[in-house]
Amino acid sequence: MSNPKKIFLSDAEMPRQWYNLAADIPMHPPIGPDSQPITPEMLAPVFPMNIIDQEMSTDRWIDIPDEVLGMLARWRPTPLVRATALEAAIDTPAKIYYKNESVSPAGSHKPNTAVAQAYYNKEFGIKRITTETGAGQWGSALSFACSLLGLECKVFMVRISFDQKPFRKMMMASWGGKCVPSPSMETQAGRQILEQDPDTPGSLGIAISEAIEQAVSDPTGETRYALGSVLNHVMLHQSIIGLETQKQLKKFGEKQVDVVVGCAGGGSNFAGLAFPFIHDVINGATIKVVAAEPISCPTLTKAPFTYDHGDVAKMTPLMPMHSLGHTFIPAPIHSGGLRYHGMAPLVSAAMQEGFIDAVALPQTECFDAGILFARTEGIIPAPETNHAIAATIREAKLAKEEGKEKVIVFNLSGHGMMDLLGYEKYLSGNLEDYELPMEVIERYQSVIKDHPQPV
Repeated sequence: MSNPKKIFLSDAEMPRQWYNLAADIPMHPPIGPDSQPITPEMLAPVFPMNIIDQEMSTDRWIDIPDEVLGMLARWRPTPLVRATALEAAIDTPAKIYYKNESVSPAGSHKPNTAVAQAYYNKEFGIKRITTETGAGQWGSALSFACSLLGLECKVFMVRISFDQKPFRKMMMASWGGKCVPSPSMETQAGRQILEQDPDTPGSLGIAISEAIEQAVSDPTGETRYALGSVLNHVMLHQSIIGLETQKQLKKFGEKQVDVVVGCAGGGSNFAGLAFPFIHDVINGATIKVVAAEPISCPTLTKAPFTYDHGDVAKMTPLMPMHSLGHTFIPAPIHSGGLRYHGMAPLVSAAMQEGFIDAVALPQTECFDAGILFARTEGIIPAPETNHAIAATIREAKLAKEEGKEKVIVFNLSGHGMMDLLGYEKYLSGNLEDYELPMEVIERYQSVIKDHPQPV
């Protein structure tokens, strides 16, 4: 074919190093209650030291261990696909490409860091890992990764998603993971929340508190916690997405990229695609990098850049990030992976430096985009990915208005095969938009008003 529909890389062409944006961008350090930067020793009860080393590293390139490459090779490199049918449907002169991360065993980008984190925990002598999950993609991915390495996996799943997405629980169980709804009666943090609000839909902040509490309270010292987004080492592991994409675009014959799009909740899939391109921007390229988030949880578009905790019980350090407040309880929209109160510190730093354009989208527009994509390109996307598709369609229509043949690439971060109840609600006309009111944002901001400010 003279005009290929998709480009694959060989196993030998898979990147052998991760890219670390922390080497190229000013960062405020995470701090403790005394406002002093935290030390590696402070994080040791939560994470293994080899992961803490990556979290604090400012090396630009970090080698991927051969054992991790072997696990990644089960599904990587993933294809880069030209969305020609979508282009035709919206009548745009733009060329639209999508990086298809839905081909992983768990159906999303999440295993890219899950296998790495499970590997480093195993190397450090850890026997079990606790974590949280929103939509269930991360819980599924970590359960899968732990099954490869013989580790136990305990997942606290946000209650509303636990109820909305029953098949995610079955996926976790199939890989040996144990999934419980959060808040639960298994932890002090969970019991306190349920006492205050027995009907709470839960939040990622609550689930994180429960998972960390169980990890640090293990008297054997053989349990650690793993996070699927937000932290620097997660962004690092996900950079393989953008690094592969850069190679594939060259094979498509593209000399430059005009727009890079990803949905953004905690920041992992967005950063995975975008950070290697932000590296190009830092070195002189002109690329519009778009982070698409829900209007019900607008961290980048409406939340201040401040120091805040990553969880409700304040077990995490204070991190420099755009945050709606660590006690924020999001609306129960169907994009469970985009309901986190804060944005990754590295993504927030890139936003502060002007490398990112952020847009907040209503979920009906996003499901419109997902249905159009399903009926043109064939894949039913995850509700989170629908935000990236909707933002891409906006950019493609803008290209038409401007009469420019732009090159747009977005991250198809996951399929929607486990999210069909959300599609059913949309198709039956029962899906409603909810824009977070400013008065609600201001109310939740009260918990961070006395926090230190990044300067």
